[in-house]
Amino acid sequence: MGEVVAAEFRVLGTVEALDDGHPVDLGHTRQRAVLAVLLVQANHPVPVDQFVDHVWGEHLPQRGRDALYSYVSRLRAVLAALPDVSLHRRSAGYLLSVDEATVDLHRFRQLITQAGASTDDNQALALFDEALALWRGMAFADLDSPWLASVRTTLAAERRTAELDRTDAALRCGRHTELLADLIAHAAQHPLDERLAGQVMLALYRSGRQADALHHYRHLRGELVDQLGTDPNPGLQQLHQQILTADPTLTIPAAPKVTPRQLPPAPAGFTGRSNELAALDITDGNTVLISALAGAGGIGKTWLALHWAHTHADRFPDGHLFADLRGFSPDSTSLDPLTAVRGFLDALGIDPARVSGGLAEHTARYRSQIAGRRMLIVLDNAAAPDQVIPLLPGTPSCTVIVTSRIILTPLVTRYGARHLNLDVLTDAEAHALLAQRLGHARVAAEPDAVAELIRLCGRYPLALSIIASRAQAHPDLPLAEFTTELRDADLVALDDADPTASLPAVLSWSVRGLTTQQRTVFALLGIAPGPDIGLPATASLTGLGMTEVRTVLRELVAASLLNRHARDRYAMHDLIRAYAITTANDLDDQTRETALRRVLDFYTHTAHTADRLLNSNRPPIQLALPVLGVRLQPLSDIPAAMAWFDAEHPALLAAQYTAAAHTWHSAVWQLAWALTTFHLRQGLRHDRLAVWRAALDASAHLPDPAIRIRAHWYLGQVHVDLGRHQEGIEHLQQALALAEEHHDTDHQAHIHRMLAWARAHQGDDQGALEHATRALDLHRMLDRPVGKANALNDMGWYAARLGDYDTARDCCQEALATHRDHHNLEGEGAALESLGYIDHHSGHHQEAIGHYRQALALRRTLSNIHYAATTLDALGHPHAALGEDEQARSVWREALELYRRQGRDDEADRVQRQLDALDG
Repeated sequence: MGEVVAAEFRVLGTVEALDDGHPVDLGHTRQRAVLAVLLVQANHPVPVDQFVDHVWGEHLPQRGRDALYSYVSRLRAVLAALPDVSLHRRSAGYLLSVDEATVDLHRFRQLITQAGASTDDNQALALFDEALALWRGMAFADLDSPWLASVRTTLAAERRTAELDRTDAALRCGRHTELLADLIAHAAQHPLDERLAGQVMLALYRSGRQADALHHYRHLRGELVDQLGTDPNPGLQQLHQQILTADPTLTIPAAPKVTPRQLPPAPAGFTGRSNELAALDITDGNTVLISALAGAGGIGKTWLALHWAHTHADRFPDGHLFADLRGFSPDSTSLDPLTAVRGFLDALGIDPARVSGGLAEHTARYRSQIAGRRMLIVLDNAAAPDQVIPLLPGTPSCTVIVTSRIILTPLVTRYGARHLNLDVLTDAEAHALLAQRLGHARVAAEPDAVAELIRLCGRYPLALSIIASRAQAHPDLPLAEFTTELRDADLVALDDADPTASLPAVLSWSVRGLTTQQRTVFALLGIAPGPDIGLPATASLTGLGMTEVRTVLRELVAASLLNRHARDRYAMHDLIRAYAITTANDLDDQTRETALRRVLDFYTHTAHTADRLLNSNRPPIQLALPVLGVRLQPLSDIPAAMAWFDAEHPALLAAQYTAAAHTWHSAVWQLAWALTTFHLRQGLRHDRLAVWRAALDASAHLPDPAIRIRAHWYLGQVHVDLGRHQEGIEHLQQALALAEEHHDTDHQAHIHRMLAWARAHQGDDQGALEHATRALDLHRMLDRPVGKANALNDMGWYAARLGDYDTARDCCQEALATHRDHHNLEGEGAALESLGYIDHHSGHHQEAIGHYRQALALRRTLSNIHYAATTLDALGHPHAALGEDEQARSVWREALELYRRQGRDDEADRVQRQLDALDG
């Protein structure tokens, strides 16, 4: 059955009410303001005079009380349909009776109070995170009155205090490294906040950056003296002294071991499997206990594994790890073991980015973390032994359960795993399953009908569960009517030797019970690109409104045809999706094509919007208007854009593949373009290569030569990034030749910059300077200030590489000023890094450190881990030149980890040699 969510009210953002997860129409703006006042003062009477003042302030209408009564009356009708909510008239006013835990404002305050009272910092941190996650924007964002504005200001202050308290808890938990980038960014926004400054200083110090911590204090003190005429508070002065003397009390003790609890919820309605449960109960203290459950899809392997795991959870006091290895999903590749082990390290409290090397190194760190601990590891839906073996623990204190549709022989022969093959249920187990789902009385009342249902389903668990869901939805219908429907559908008893054969027949019957609209949505979800789908994408796919599509999805979840695995994200069991794909073949070609066009337009246009937020100075491309029925997703800022790309990245790659398969060539290259900034900043070089290869293929079918020019340009860039310099230069030369042939001066300017960069990678700095100079001339001719600044910075860099530091400094300082004038943070970071290089190589090492630090802060603000690694790498050299070996070692280790994480092995090897030389 589907997830049922209680009524909830939200004011920490726009004012909203949800009923079972679905929006409630709250009416006119003033009516929502009336509700907001009631929610703020929930369970307390609000006098009418006070009420009127809170809603209207000085702008009271002539018949304000009458208007209030009207709004209250309408609200009472709306709220009457919600469980456990009521609006009462009191002698002097009104009172909203509601569970305060369902109102985000009061839930926020409850959680903050609990966090403040907790003596367990990890628990407090989790409570703070839960509380802060309730905020969706500015409180009462869609309403305004003097009273609401006053409450909004108070709440903003509470939120800010909670954020600072959360940071204190995280610092006590030893999470200074992961906090640092955000703290530096926040400090730039609040330069006189002394509490925040103390947190930055402490995080810097604990990250091995004592000099930076002291510099931050000096900078803050200067600002306070200049602007307020005061010194830092005594507490901050004391912290400064402690950092100055390397006070050992500032060092955080080793973080306590995290106890992960990753098991998904226990499955409802489990029954039978007594023999298998008994086998899983057998323990052996001498070796790692591995149980390998095999059987057909939908036979109940995960059902059994999770039931046993939850039943015996207390056997494993040190935690439970769970990974869906996606071995047999029809729409996505299986989870690679490196990604899986990184997820486990994260769950164990180890930042995977701080583990250098590849799979072997990550596996070694993972096994070290769980050695001697009593833990359960569940590896679900494995495709092959190679997926599983790196995730096996090395000590007998752990227990492992693996599920797969195939027999994983090497686990048995090499690692002593117990193989358990799951078959269909026995008649008694199938009968018990139906009794548990439908009630013993209902099943006992119709024994013949129950026996027939079991026979028709072939005792196959997934088929029985689907039929049980249908019967649960119609409690007044006799079970005999379901057997009649199945017989009328020509469903016959199935051979036990092929249990999966029952599923398509049962699905066919189940789908026929849907409305026409629901059947169409079910079919379209089968052909949607990506392993899962969000609500806006589903609305675009189907052409339905958001409210309407929520209702349909809710019914599909209730019918066990769809899973809701996160808020407003949906996925299908792979067998059900395979059936949905065949069902989609029954739709006419135009319906399928139009649906895919809509969802492709959704992904393309939203990705374009997200890219513009990430890099507003990048020249945009022109998109055709989205087709009718597309529901674009609004994105407000850089964090929202990055979060959207993170969530939708697999779907975006799948969308490009779908576009290519349908020869929708414009969408192919437009998606490649829209993904480029995200790929660059996240260091996803191989994904970038794949999408631009597809774009180059598509460009051959499009009349605009600029598209082919761009494809060669970006392929040249990524090939050079991957160390394939000659191949990259060949692509760039093809791009330049096309641009010159078509008199495309704009692209010529960009490609000369790329050729400069490629030549420099080959060691030809003079050739690089010549290309950069040509790029500058072209950008000047085009009157492109940002392009000119980029070219100037490039010229400065190559001039510095050739030893002309005065020219280099002039070029880069001019570039920096232009980038700052145009608020181009990406270009500003690049210019600062160039100035750092110039300072270091001209002997001004302290100034170099300052420039590199500023560049690094900008890289982190932009979530650009690609260039953050490069800047950290560069920063170590002036530290080393000043004899600050610890600082150099710290930043080089961080650079090494980022390079390894991005697969930049040549850079990682070079940094490792730098570290070896430092230690030698």
